[in-house]
Amino acid sequence: MKFLTALLAGILFGAGLLVSGMTNPANVLGFLDIFGAWRPQLAFVMGAAVLTAAPSYWFVRQRRRSLLGAPVDLPDRRRIDKPLLVGATMFGVGWGLSGICPGPGLVLLAGGEGMAYVFMSAVIVGMWLVDLVRNKEKTR
Repeated sequence: MKFLTALLAGILFGAGLLVSGMTNPANVLGFLDIFGAWRPQLAFVMGAAVLTAAPSYWFVRQRRRSLLGAPVDLPDRRRIDKPLLVGATMFGVGWGLSGICPGPGLVLLAGGEGMAYVFMSAVIVGMWLVDLVRNKEKTR
């Protein structure tokens, strides 16, 4: 059941990314270019995503369990620390330079887009570096 739920969620998410235009880096870069040729369409996509996700987060916060009964550990929403700031900065810079974030990157990778291989390689190297730094901090 977990596999089918994950598969359905992945298909739905990927289809949403394709339909919304989030897999087109030109659309994303146009959305981020608020002082140039701004493309506001993705603001509606993001708004719809928030309106869709908000009830689910409320539900999970109340129950502390998923629909399948698995325990859910949500992060503290009030704690802003160095890893959060560094991670958000790296995500924003990568998104701004490439017009791709990890979700659409996977969709593009599945479609055989060349730029997706470069982007996802950088994501993997970044994740490896984070693990390396965290492991070094643990040994101190």
